[in-house]
Amino acid sequence: MSLDKYRFDGSKKLNLKKLPTNSKKDKADKEEILKKTEENLEKMRALQDKLYADGREGLIIVLQAMDAAGKDSTIKHVMTGMNPQGVEVHPFKAPSSEELAHDILWRVNNCLPRRGYIAIFNRSHYEDVLVVQVKEMNKGYHMADRVIGQSTEDFFKKRYKHIRNYEEYLYENSYRMVKIFLNVSKEKQKERFLERLDTPEKNWKFSAGDLKERELWDDYMRVYEKTINETGTPENPWYVIPADQKWYARYLVSEAILEAMEEIDPQYPEMSDEDKANIPVYKETLLNEKE
Repeated sequence: MSLDKYRFDGSKKLNLKKLPTNSKKDKADKEEILKKTEENLEKMRALQDKLYADGREGLIIVLQAMDAAGKDSTIKHVMTGMNPQGVEVHPFKAPSSEELAHDILWRVNNCLPRRGYIAIFNRSHYEDVLVVQVKEMNKGYHMADRVIGQSTEDFFKKRYKHIRNYEEYLYENSYRMVKIFLNVSKEKQKERFLERLDTPEKNWKFSAGDLKERELWDDYMRVYEKTINETGTPENPWYVIPADQKWYARYLVSEAILEAMEEIDPQYPEMSDEDKANIPVYKETLLNEKE
């Protein structure tokens, strides 16, 4: 299955209502998909080892979604088997007072991985144009009037520009970014919320605030669509992944990450010519070592 229909890099407009939230239109066979997913994970593990050793590029995976879309389980399953030494996961909650006292990219910039590492952002800098826009939180910011005194449209138009420029800056500093929106349906979210309420072991995942956010569903869809259209670029594309079936979402996410890793094409560092020439000497030293 091609990722092209789910990839948004500025060359086409996203219309969320026209994209599927499940695998039906792709006529995906579950057993075949599970097999392909495992094959992708094996390739990713091998490439991660090279990425870590090579140390020339960093990979940032951004996960955005409505509640109960499967962000946590996607991270758990798609990154299975990765060397934890080279992977960092950063969950972004509501900003602290310290974070609010800085620019919108400050807290994200502090979480950038070293080149050679993979960073997974569970939510991200996009919260500052998503929930902030839906709830008009910008109007209460402690900022200069020249900033918060603008129209809402101008305020977020500039934020989109800042994000595009920041991501371009990262790309030009040897980072790749894979941005994923798990596109879950409202019906499936309801089903998963009910499951959380019915299962004691999952009660902790539910809060009354989830219902308040659900009431804003249409507003979030409108803002997600606009945000993806404003910030998808060839270097830093968005992937709008159908998320009603976790097995299919995980496969497509693995495809997007694998594609980025293959484009990086990391290589193991080579020995210097001097060291290569001295291999027989090094071996002889080890073989003759006294016990």
